[in-house]
Amino acid sequence: MAKGDPAVSSRGRRAAPRSRRATTGEPELVQLLTPAGDRIESATGPDGTEYRVDFTDEEYRGLYRDLVLVRKLDAEATALQRQGELGLWASLLGQEAAQVGSGRALRSQDMAFPTYREHGVLYCRGIDPIMPLGLFRGVDQGGWDPNEFKFNMYTIVIGAQTLHATGYAMGVHMDGRTGTEDGEAVIAYFGDGATSQGDVNEAFVWASVFNAPLVFFCQNNQYAISEPLERQTRVPLYRRAGGFGFPGVRVDGNDVLASYAVTRHALDNARLGQGPSLIEAYTYRMGAHTTSDDPTRYRIASEVEAWQAKDPIARMKAFLERQQLADADFFAEVDEQARAEAVHLRERVLNLPDPQPVSMFDHVYPHGSPELDAQRAQFSRYLESFEGSAH
Repeated sequence: MAKGDPAVSSRGRRAAPRSRRATTGEPELVQLLTPAGDRIESATGPDGTEYRVDFTDEEYRGLYRDLVLVRKLDAEATALQRQGELGLWASLLGQEAAQVGSGRALRSQDMAFPTYREHGVLYCRGIDPIMPLGLFRGVDQGGWDPNEFKFNMYTIVIGAQTLHATGYAMGVHMDGRTGTEDGEAVIAYFGDGATSQGDVNEAFVWASVFNAPLVFFCQNNQYAISEPLERQTRVPLYRRAGGFGFPGVRVDGNDVLASYAVTRHALDNARLGQGPSLIEAYTYRMGAHTTSDDPTRYRIASEVEAWQAKDPIARMKAFLERQQLADADFFAEVDEQARAEAVHLRERVLNLPDPQPVSMFDHVYPHGSPELDAQRAQFSRYLESFEGSAH
């Protein structure tokens, strides 16, 4: 999607209102689309940066299509797990705008380091959505080439990917691939709970000291599994960046337009050599942490209902309707496309071939090793011992 300039500096001019906190009780954040679907021309961040987007009508419709398709595919994966076809699934329900907005803000040369929940970013990078399902079905290790798609493999260990991203970004800087508009930037995704991990704080230190071209993108979905945000921090997460020597900003993570604008600006700053930054996407996990979790044990229904009123898809649909950018036929066509793609995804998952058990040795080392060969042989003999038995 070709995009206009998402952000310009507002220094030296009258700034737009920075927040709606005084009248709504909401936390201070960058917002370009209200929950009711009203468009805000520009919003000002804590450092005086003015954020805006300049999309064509087709690009606005494209963002809505992304949101709907990503949610439908995610829902199909959840259903597959409930039916025993996947071992586990981490749903992104409620976080689509943060992921689609930031995912579409990436330029082709930029590199992303995800957790295990960035299905929307994966989709925006052009990766076949069956790839993570093969991982969670246990038939492969993910399947995509990180170098081809500029999207690293899913990381299960909480916060570890921030160190990987920092090292990669330091390499980008040392290789001289920053300082120009066509330079490379890096983004690392993590949740609010990960900010309590040592890995994340160490990544903050190294990225800052070495001026790494890295955007730390925290999806604050209010819960680290069952632990609420107040058990993680006494101050807004984005303010932690100041202690490490780089800027931070909080964006409405249910607003796809603001998520795009803030991320694009941060990435462009990084590629120009201005170092790291932290984005806190203030959003909400509508479902369970994973399919092994029961969120009703630690949060109340009224809280979920309050966040449903801020749904990222509903507000984008309201905007398109109010601006007369889409009609009932368009919405019906998008819904049908989402349904068809979900059915097709289900069929493909069910047809994934089971791997041979001995294949787990194939990719441990690029050229093998005598020890690995011995283990493979021993395991093969073990499997052969079952031939002809009732086991």
